[in-house]
Amino acid sequence: MNRRRWLIAAGVAVALVAGFFAWRAFNAPEPPPAFLTASIARGDLTEAITANGVINPTRVVNVGTQVSGTVQSLNADFNDRVVAGQVLLRLDPALFASRLSASEASLAQVRAQAALQTANARRAAELVAKDYISRQEYETTLASARGTEAQVRAAAAQVAQDRANLEFSVIRAPVSGVVISREIDLGQTVAAAFSTPTLFKIARDLSRMQIEAAVAEADIARVKPGQRVLFTVDAYGSRSFEGSVRQIRLNPTTQQNVVTYTVVVEAANPDGALLPGMTADARFLVAERRGVLLLPNAALGFRPEGFKSARDLADDEAVVFVALGGTAEPRRIRLGVSDTASTEISAGPLKAGDRVIIGLNKPLTGGGMFGGPPGQQPRDRKGGAETAESDAPK
Repeated sequence: MNRRRWLIAAGVAVALVAGFFAWRAFNAPEPPPAFLTASIARGDLTEAITANGVINPTRVVNVGTQVSGTVQSLNADFNDRVVAGQVLLRLDPALFASRLSASEASLAQVRAQAALQTANARRAAELVAKDYISRQEYETTLASARGTEAQVRAAAAQVAQDRANLEFSVIRAPVSGVVISREIDLGQTVAAAFSTPTLFKIARDLSRMQIEAAVAEADIARVKPGQRVLFTVDAYGSRSFEGSVRQIRLNPTTQQNVVTYTVVVEAANPDGALLPGMTADARFLVAERRGVLLLPNAALGFRPEGFKSARDLADDEAVVFVALGGTAEPRRIRLGVSDTASTEISAGPLKAGDRVIIGLNKPLTGGGMFGGPPGQQPRDRKGGAETAESDAPK
């Protein structure tokens, strides 16, 4: 009885396998198309140059000191708003006050000497008129009087200098704005012997900011003053800010044989969202198109085997291919602006909805009884399924 059941089961299995192969023979999948294609669509296109740079206030004033001394009082800190003439800090005035007192005393002394020499010169003039003294003695007395007058002027200049140094010990804001940097602290000694140290940095207006973007030499010819610029910063994710090109600096920068030019982009900052030092990813808008035919850029790189490009193509012309009856047929078109994904078709026989070839379709591999359902595409080496068609970006 068991043997009979086993024979029946084996017969059923054989019948199923035979039925499967019979079904497969009469329902063979259609061969995949020879080419990968993409559709031409209408849409908007923006050609842009990308660059990055640092955001800074449009004008920053460095506040320094002309004299050395110890910080006695500090009246401004980070983010403080100041007005022109406001006292920011005071240096210890003791040394400057003592020098001023000494120079004022010297001035009083030379003034007394000058008064005496002037009186002597006046008496000598009366005596030489009566021939009581020689002409030489008179001229000697007159020269002494003039010399003391010069000493008075020199002493007065020293007094003015010492008084100015005393006034310089009080550091005032040269402009109105916001303190964005403080480089000094209370009790610190400031040395201004060889250079002017920076004590504060004041931004005059944080409602206007600028980006100093580094643009590659290959793209600098397409950047113009007044050009529209869109940029983002990491702090605000996808929020887009807008500015315009204010200046293209002619001083190039070379790093590792890469030449770049600094382009200054001015942008409004009414809500104070942009802060000094942020890194901006900028897009310089070269051209914008609305409702144009978009050709996938991959189609420009496809060439069937044995095809020879025409020699009379203009710089803005190209040849792309459409699939007709299993063969690649060329189409000559004129190109417009381009971005990373698509290129504008400005003239040619193609229209929206046409499909252009972007590559060859790889043949199916594997197969056999366990090769998968009929018509399934094998997976490539990266694990992605190959498709016979791909859609152009919408």
